Amino acid sequence: MKACILASGSKGNCTYIETNNHYILLDMGKNKKYIVDSLKSIGVDPSKIDIILISHLHTDHTSSLEKFINQYHPDVYMPEEMFKEVEYLQEYDKVNIYSDEILLDSLKINAIKSSHDAVGSRNFIFEEDGKSLVQITDTGYIKSKYFSKLKNKNVYLIESNHDVEMLTHGPYPDWLKQRVLSDEGHLSNQACGFYLSKLIGQDTKTIYLMHLSEINNDPKIALNTVNDTLKEYNITFNDIKCAAQDEKSDLIEV
Repeated sequence: MKACILASGSKGNCTYIETNNHYILLDMGKNKKYIVDSLKSIGVDPSKIDIILISHLHTDHTSSLEKFINQYHPDVYMPEEMFKEVEYLQEYDKVNIYSDEILLDSLKINAIKSSHDAVGSRNFIFEEDGKSLVQITDTGYIKSKYFSKLKNKNVYLIESNHDVEMLTHGPYPDWLKQRVLSDEGHLSNQACGFYLSKLIGQDTKTIYLMHLSEINNDPKIALNTVNDTLKEYNITFNDIKCAAQDEKSDLIEV
């Protein structure tokens, strides 16, 4: 299994995941040209993309979905409640409805419900041949009932959206601050560190901090806060990086 974060942030999100038999895009929140060019830059023909997963329907996760599927015709996987909200998918003949789990050959995708102000929102666990990758973004908290499913995976791509002090004293209007801080908002740096302290284990290799706010966060602050929070739980982890808004990550070998 391989992965590359093509974009991550408040202006657009897309992650490429390659498995034994599938080429997957998780979210389509950048323009089609950016996604196509990014795929080509890592040696992936965009016509090979056979699966698209959407975490939720906010524009920063879906903006190029319609144009991409019209050109390349991949399968789109969505829960029913999300599918019903997308008019242009009603006549698309390659929509696959799922509930909590997707099984594709040797690949298992567990889609867990996230806590976000968007219908049907999901986060994902990918498992194949003993390898595992988790992507958790756009959630106000992680339900403890999912900890056992999420624990001790190889790679975590996890939201570290904001520094609470920067958000509190920043330019956002009060209603938007409350939304971000709510149980249906986004994970703070400290919350990210706390959840990682519950999840990472001896098989964990790499962590990427995702969906950093350009206004209410800074990569150095995010890294320092997450590392300091882990140290409070007597955990030291040496491979934590920040994903970027307009720059793809290194190719992640799971």
